[in-house]
Amino acid sequence: MAIVQALEYLNDGYDWLVDIDLERFFDTVHHDKLMRIISHTIKDGDVISLIRKYLVSGVMVNGKYENIPKTPQGGNLSPLLSNIMLNELDKELEARGLRFVRYADDSLIFVRSEKAANRVLTSITKFIEKKLGLKVNTEKSRISRPRQTKFLGFGFYYDSNKQKFQPRPHRESVQKFQRKLRQLTKRSWSISLDMRIVKLKQVIFGWVNYFKIANMKKVLGRIDEKLRSRLRVIIWKQWKSSKKRIKSLVKLGIPKEEAKGLTYCLKGYRFIARSKVVQRALSNKRLRQRGTPFAYEYYLKVHTVI
Repeated sequence: MAIVQALEYLNDGYDWLVDIDLERFFDTVHHDKLMRIISHTIKDGDVISLIRKYLVSGVMVNGKYENIPKTPQGGNLSPLLSNIMLNELDKELEARGLRFVRYADDSLIFVRSEKAANRVLTSITKFIEKKLGLKVNTEKSRISRPRQTKFLGFGFYYDSNKQKFQPRPHRESVQKFQRKLRQLTKRSWSISLDMRIVKLKQVIFGWVNYFKIANMKKVLGRIDEKLRSRLRVIIWKQWKSSKKRIKSLVKLGIPKEEAKGLTYCLKGYRFIARSKVVQRALSNKRLRQRGTPFAYEYYLKVHTVI
């Protein structure tokens, strides 16, 4: 929803973006100011007392209690408290008539010109630091254009055919996804192919579902190609002995002489995976029948056009 709203602003001409980064948000939340904001709505003293105790409850580290002067991260209440605090920022932005999107402590403000963007960055930074008592990271906070922006893992590009901005996964998000897939397809990882496929499905389906509103057919096509190549290597390695490899290739329809020629060649795994013999034996169709998830095909099922 945040990305869809951001695209609406961009395509309405508000294509100068103010990206405000809060420095160590949970570490810098001012407890007294937070409690004062909460008390405007909650009048029950017992609830107020309970929230205060939560804020100063400390943590257990290696079985020992440690007192911490900051809001606990990872707790059920922390996201709610952060939204309560930053709701004051939302109210201020709305009062100024600014267009913005926020998810937790990630926020973008949309304006029409560079001059307006500079003015907003300066004034909102002052509001956050003086009125909310939070710290703005001046090194990471910046003014940017859509193509330079990363928000919630998404990037933006201008589609000249449709004449509007469209979403896509940011290159850093794609790189992180690829690193995870490489980790799951390491040859040295002793795990059954069935279990590996289960883990691949979890990662691929989860990632594609998150970015399903983005345009990424070409990216997923390349990722699938690399994934299939790595899986072919894994299967080849699991066959282990020359006898097993020849037998398996023949069983998959490869003539015995071709199977022997590939098995006894001295090339490395990369050559094996790209060889036409292995690609015929372990075709895309066979990998699909084996349960291998293809990111591109799953994307076509769940893609949401916006």
